[in-house]
Amino acid sequence: MNLESTHTDRIPFGDPEVIFDGFSKEDIINLAYCAGDFMLAIDEAGVIRDIAVNVRDHGFANMWIGQRWSDTVTVESQMKIAQLLGSGPASGAVWRQVNHMHDGDDVPINYKVITPVSGGWKVAIGRDLRSVSILQQRLLKTQQSMERDYLHLRQTETRYRLLFDNISYPVLIADAEGLDIQQANRACHALVNAAPGSLEGKNLLGLVHPDYRDDIIAYIGAVTVNSQTVPANVRLLGRAGSVKIAASAFRQSGKQFWLINIDDGLHEVPGKQSDRYVLDVVEKMPDAFVLTDEKQAIIVANRAFAELVQAGSVEQLLGVSLSRFVGRPDVDVGLLKKQLKDHQNVRNFSSIINDLNGGEEPVEISAIMIDHEQPLFGYSVRGIGRRERDLPQSRNEFPRSVEQLTELVGRKTLKEIVRESTDLIERMCIEAALVHTADNRASAAEILGLSRQSLYSKLHRHGLGNLIGKDD
Repeated sequence: MNLESTHTDRIPFGDPEVIFDGFSKEDIINLAYCAGDFMLAIDEAGVIRDIAVNVRDHGFANMWIGQRWSDTVTVESQMKIAQLLGSGPASGAVWRQVNHMHDGDDVPINYKVITPVSGGWKVAIGRDLRSVSILQQRLLKTQQSMERDYLHLRQTETRYRLLFDNISYPVLIADAEGLDIQQANRACHALVNAAPGSLEGKNLLGLVHPDYRDDIIAYIGAVTVNSQTVPANVRLLGRAGSVKIAASAFRQSGKQFWLINIDDGLHEVPGKQSDRYVLDVVEKMPDAFVLTDEKQAIIVANRAFAELVQAGSVEQLLGVSLSRFVGRPDVDVGLLKKQLKDHQNVRNFSSIINDLNGGEEPVEISAIMIDHEQPLFGYSVRGIGRRERDLPQSRNEFPRSVEQLTELVGRKTLKEIVRESTDLIERMCIEAALVHTADNRASAAEILGLSRQSLYSKLHRHGLGNLIGKDD
């Protein structure tokens, strides 16, 4: 980050002599305070002789008094200091960002130097850019995370398209409203002697012999009511024999579609959605997936779920209760099961996964209940730990809000939640006492009824030990 700007686009007062005629030196100093967070008085040798700050946590700048200005900044910023202190016509007309060194970190500050007409000491006015730098870092991390997620999405889409296009039997996807074909694989194009890609956008009924179009419409209506409807026998245009058409519904982006398998008698066509192709997709998908019975015992799990819970193999998980891994035992899974029985699906349920080695991983769970001979529950589990680690933590993130604390119900014990609540109240009271006493720690300890040693211990525990304060 390198911020530089000149005053070439500024519009001055029309009559500054009249406007500033009544201003005292104190008024001029107040104006300077409004212009920046730091004000450095610098002599002819480039040595900082005095400092004024307008925010309490900028007190570390007092350590610069008596040092050469160029010695307080990083090596790459020293040339900018020389330019700011130069005698050229553009030296004082430019804001330049320099990085000061403090506690092993760089403190970015944007400076402009004011040189009096009569000579003498110069005044450097600085604006703290740390908040801007933090926002830029958060933006960069978020952008990188989004780019990784986008790449992951593109890779998943590519795998899906390859799988769909290389299925040996004819299959197509049509929307439920008008039966317009959205996608068709190569086997489907070959079946009706169509050029690759030419079926997309055409109507499904246009592929069927006119005598059988009513049969297709009746079959679709029957499948809408009962998914176990026997496949329909129809004739396609340009083909002598009949084919069997089996349809199954799915929803995407709020719209309903039909996945239609066409059995021409030449290929092995699965009769159910849980065929080996779908199972292969589930097995290789990057998100964890698990299928349970009504008692939440695991029936099917993919390799991603086995890796998530640190299991040696998928077979090791079969028959184990999902409550062993999700949230607190019998709490999160119980809530999910109740929601599924009421609404049949759940989206983005926040929880944690407890692995076999005692570790925890924050996750989002989407689930669905399927009612066959007995209810089956399918859970898609996505880890969000990387997303949370990618985003830099805010310095003041520790004081959680009441809403954040209540979100811990079901994930932590009441004792742990009460302890976090106590820490939150304790920190807020200490911060309020420091503000009330203008950061005088001796006075803050007195009004809190603590010894200085006890206050210092609590400041360190709550991450407030670096605050610049006064002991008397």
